[in-house]
Amino acid sequence: MPGSTNGPTNGSTNGSTRAMGALTVGGLVVVTAYTVALGSNGWLWFGWVVLGLLTLAMAVTQS
Repeated sequence: MPGSTNGPTNGSTNGSTRAMGALTVGGLVVVTAYTVALGSNGWLWFGWVVLGLLTLAMAVTQS
């Protein structure tokens, strides 16, 4: 059956996408706190945007 072969793989991949999403949100909090405390750093924001795009790509490829 198609569902039986994709079940475990989908579950573990969904977990990694959720973890990546949590990392992205946590990264946003850290970068924002850094910006408020010490001033803006373009490389941190660039890194966060790249992380966000990777997370978005993972979520889109899951569908």
